[in-house]
Amino acid sequence: MEKKSNVYDRREFISFLGKASVGLTIIPPFLAGCGNNTTPLKKVKNDENYFNRLKKIEVKGIKPTDKDDLLLAQGLSYHVVLSWGEKINEKDTFGFNNDFNCFIPISDDNPNDGLLWVNHEYVNPLFVSGFNRNELKNPSEHRTVDQVNKEMYNVGGSIVRVQKVNGKWKPILNDPRNRRITGHTKIKFNWDEPIYGAKEAIGTNSNCSGGITPWNTFLTCEENYDSFFGEREFDAQNVASKRMSSMGWDLFYDFPPEHYGWVVEVNPQNGKALKHVALGRFAHECCTLFELQDKRIVAYSGDDKNDEHLYKFISSKPGSLKEGTLYVADTINGIWIPMVWETQSKLQERFTNQTEVLIRAREAAKILGATPLNRPEDIEIDPITGHIFVSLTNNKAKGDFHGSILKIEEDKGAYDALSFKASTYKAGGEANGFSCPDNLAFDLAGNLWITSDISGTSMNHPEKPYNSFKNNGLFVIPRYGEREGEVIQVASAPTDAELTGPWFAPDGKTLFLSVQHPGELSESIEKTTSKWPFDADGIPKPSVVAITGELLEKLTHYNYLK
Repeated sequence: MEKKSNVYDRREFISFLGKASVGLTIIPPFLAGCGNNTTPLKKVKNDENYFNRLKKIEVKGIKPTDKDDLLLAQGLSYHVVLSWGEKINEKDTFGFNNDFNCFIPISDDNPNDGLLWVNHEYVNPLFVSGFNRNELKNPSEHRTVDQVNKEMYNVGGSIVRVQKVNGKWKPILNDPRNRRITGHTKIKFNWDEPIYGAKEAIGTNSNCSGGITPWNTFLTCEENYDSFFGEREFDAQNVASKRMSSMGWDLFYDFPPEHYGWVVEVNPQNGKALKHVALGRFAHECCTLFELQDKRIVAYSGDDKNDEHLYKFISSKPGSLKEGTLYVADTINGIWIPMVWETQSKLQERFTNQTEVLIRAREAAKILGATPLNRPEDIEIDPITGHIFVSLTNNKAKGDFHGSILKIEEDKGAYDALSFKASTYKAGGEANGFSCPDNLAFDLAGNLWITSDISGTSMNHPEKPYNSFKNNGLFVIPRYGEREGEVIQVASAPTDAELTGPWFAPDGKTLFLSVQHPGELSESIEKTTSKWPFDADGIPKPSVVAITGELLEKLTHYNYLK
């Protein structure tokens, strides 16, 4: 695989668009789409008619619907690229509940041939192992280790070579790079000290969103890890106790909870993986990287749970995700607080060393006075302004049912700054036409795309605050034209499903998107709530789709940029 340079002069792009903020003169070549974005644009032509053309783009959205189908706005169409259970080589099949997608071209000169990484977050045992939790109270009842092994195989991630042929993206079966990373894969810790007695973990799970590195490896983030192997909790006297998992895997495998909850890096060439301890352990939704001019790395990540926190890692060495400092955000005072055991006396009172601080990052963040947030999920960097956007999905316990998008403006536009300004970019709710923002993505023209995450048990209930939004959807906020700044729905998900992992192909002509957990609330195989994607056996299947069409090309200005 030829190394993709990702060279793109964003100074030129931002200056041309005329919307640069002070401080963005330091923008380096790498501002890749980490955590559901896009391969960076390489060049922009300077044309006096450019903005006139932008103003003429018409986007006709769709209305919310509860129909069991993937419905798209006029000018868009889709085809299924991969579905759960399909073969990717002689021994491996595509995993369940696909989430984050990331596409890396094989070479710079062909945007239609590359490697697709796909996260597999969790499983529905009803479909994967034949275990119907709806009928049983004890998660171990009538369950075998073989069933659990099937479930463990279907999480993690897939690497699949895909090509666009005659307008359709198709997997290239048996490409030597096609492989699975699963709940059984041995993965080393990128750390000098053992993590709860071991230098490596067995498997990865809860793989939600992710990112890409400047050196073209994938990042996959372990989010709700406690669902599989539980969690070790500590009382006021620092005495530990084990909370068991909801999935019950820890009834069969006694793996330490501390081995999960990390950012995992995967090499697409050989499948080798590392768990990055320095980035902290919590329910990582994503990991969004920024490469500074001196090649040091800044990594943003959010902890997707009520009243948890926003984190930033700044490396002390070029290209490192190990040497450096982890910070947590105080959004009230606009400061990044260093989570350093050696210099923080409060941490020394609770923890024995820096490794323990990183393992118990949630506790450490609260001790240091970090600001509790409403489920910080995906994080993206605006290619036009340089601001950091953070999805705050909701916090029902605090009365925040619809969530918002938080905007972080680093001091003087420097991503390694230790102070910032926080504000709300866009609030969810009926007034703005969206609820529960989850994944974010910027296309090649700087338009912002949003997916929603209304839980299946909350959708389409008259007594709930989400009824008017119907099924989950995909939305776009145009940055130009008559509808600039509006939230426009352009897709509606099948029943019970969530749309996740938007990622644009290098030429902007394709949007890869996951349709996750259709039919999740099904009572049985015989009585499913969804039939999508409507294949022969009629069972709902999580799938990755490719969205194409004239509207997408207009929004990303493909005809102008090609």
